[in-house]
Amino acid sequence: MNVVDLGTKDYKLVWDMQKVIHEKRIRNEVDDTLLLVEHEPVITMGRSGNAQHLLLSQELLRKRGVAYYEIERGGDITFHGPGQLVGYPILNIKHGLAGIRPYIERLEEVIIAVLADFGILATTKDKMIGVWTESGKICSIGVAVKRWVSFHGFALNVNTDLSFFDLIVPCGIKSVTMTSMQEILRTPAEMSDVKEKVKEHFSALFGEVIEERCLEEIT
Repeated sequence: MNVVDLGTKDYKLVWDMQKVIHEKRIRNEVDDTLLLVEHEPVITMGRSGNAQHLLLSQELLRKRGVAYYEIERGGDITFHGPGQLVGYPILNIKHGLAGIRPYIERLEEVIIAVLADFGILATTKDKMIGVWTESGKICSIGVAVKRWVSFHGFALNVNTDLSFFDLIVPCGIKSVTMTSMQEILRTPAEMSDVKEKVKEHFSALFGEVIEERCLEEIT
């Protein structure tokens, strides 16, 4: 599995990157790939989203410096921003996982294992997607799969400014409380350490050897 650390990038730029790598993966021109990134503030609406879950007009969002996109992943509305680790696995899920639900469950397992390494107890909830703690939801997951190759992915709140979630009904769940590693640990988590744990558990749970790559090597 190629792993590319993009640092902090504009959402639209990385969305376009995903599409390029996704097409190359379908044609077997590139190996499975995991993009790791932090985004500038952005709200995205998935295929099953409800416009009423955006609590501020798009004009007011722009004035606050928050971008907005309607995208092809599953799920409802969510926020991405600095201090949040977003992972985009672009994987062929036909062999071994053979379905979207088993794939999502594997992503949840990765995040739960990562959080455990930081002393945070996390779990899933029946009939819901994502990862929760006693303090609230800490990781959102929304994926798309085309011709057995996944794109989009997960968003783990590490040191995220949680006030941005007040602009939306997160994931379309009115009663949800969002939390972060920083809020639970009462101190900022080192993003580089979180990334290393994500790579470690991706390798273990997906059974793939991690290869660090530059973006230019796979695009």
